[in-house]
Amino acid sequence: MTTTPDLTAMEQEKLRAHVAEVLTRARSRSTALTDAVDDHDLTRQHSRLMSPLVWDLAHIGNQEELWLVRDVGGRDPVRQDIDELYDAFKHARVDRPALPLLGPTEARGYVTEVRDKVLDVLDHAVLEGRPLVEGAFAFGMIAQHEQQHDETMLATHQLRAGAPVLDAPPPPHGRRVPAGEVLVPAGPFTMGTSIEPWALDNERPAHQVHVDAFVIDTTPVTCGDYLAFVEARGYHDPQWWSPTGWAHRQQAGITAPRFWEREDGRWVRTRFGVREPLPLDEPVVHVSFHEAEAYAAWAGKRLPTEAEWEKAARFDPATGRSRRYPWGDEDPTAEHANLGQRHLRPAPVGAYPAGASPLGVEQLIGDVWEWTSSDFGGYPGFAVFPYPEYSQVFFGPKFKVLRGGSFGTDPVACRGTFRNWDYPIRRQIFSGFRCARDPRPEELG
Repeated sequence: MTTTPDLTAMEQEKLRAHVAEVLTRARSRSTALTDAVDDHDLTRQHSRLMSPLVWDLAHIGNQEELWLVRDVGGRDPVRQDIDELYDAFKHARVDRPALPLLGPTEARGYVTEVRDKVLDVLDHAVLEGRPLVEGAFAFGMIAQHEQQHDETMLATHQLRAGAPVLDAPPPPHGRRVPAGEVLVPAGPFTMGTSIEPWALDNERPAHQVHVDAFVIDTTPVTCGDYLAFVEARGYHDPQWWSPTGWAHRQQAGITAPRFWEREDGRWVRTRFGVREPLPLDEPVVHVSFHEAEAYAAWAGKRLPTEAEWEKAARFDPATGRSRRYPWGDEDPTAEHANLGQRHLRPAPVGAYPAGASPLGVEQLIGDVWEWTSSDFGGYPGFAVFPYPEYSQVFFGPKFKVLRGGSFGTDPVACRGTFRNWDYPIRRQIFSGFRCARDPRPEELG
């Protein structure tokens, strides 16, 4: 961790206020996602891929207790007896419903008690002096952790059966983008960060990476784009699929993105309990890495590498520096990106011109997580912080990197350097993609 200069008293108070705001925002969302359903829905398992919602809620509280009450605060445990129950590495999701979990009332009481203690710790903690508290890192880590579980709970809502229980206004309208592709010039850029105070260990350190020239889609692949692949029988032609992807497609019987169905001669999708006509201008969502890779091959393209994605998102050719976000260094607003569960769907392509990168690439942040072709691993000089189970244990070829966040990602857990990862077969997550390709000689001038 890179330490920050000593903070003045006024700066410490401003930081405390910011921490309190992001913690409160996360808890409001957790509460809304769990209060939206009855106790039966909270305690049942809606999919073998997901935990019961009540497990996520108590796990959020347990992580907060471990790091902020016990470690940062040095306080006595609240519920040390439940630590093992809510250790994500000791119990697979499929096994969690059989555990003696806290019930809804007890879980709500527990997270409330922990939060009260955390706010008291925040009032008294010195936010400097050791890496875990420097710049309020531990508080930021916990806020991000809760929001990540909120997105997981949102994905669980998408998997539950029954009448809709969530609602949100529609996203802004899209527009025709100036060009379908953008050429990114060859050269080095700064990947990762050493200065973002709440960046997690896998985002660090900043380092120079040379990237050859490439062409990338201006926007994510839309449902309409992807439908052409489906109707061209792309799911039935092994030439577009990797051997692993084709074997999985056959074994799982996949013939379209998750939640798509053919009904009365037209395609519909189910979105948080609502069946609706397929929105052709929205980014496709709920596709696996294998599906994204097959579409890209069919389209005569490929998936971008992680370095290509980040260069397209952050590199400013006018200054040679890497921005925090495509649009600049300022935090996201509603004009920049579709984040924070503000809308319960991706926005149509072209909806966020203010969020474009200097090269003109759009909707890199929010809407859908974007699969890249890269395996998940540490950057040169990677150092575990504060524990190996956050990142390091997932390094290797089993996991593919996703970038950019989705409509269900909170801004505190999304930035130009933020890295997500998952198994290449996963598609219950809010995952989409955009394509890239090598430039033709005439495009290089």
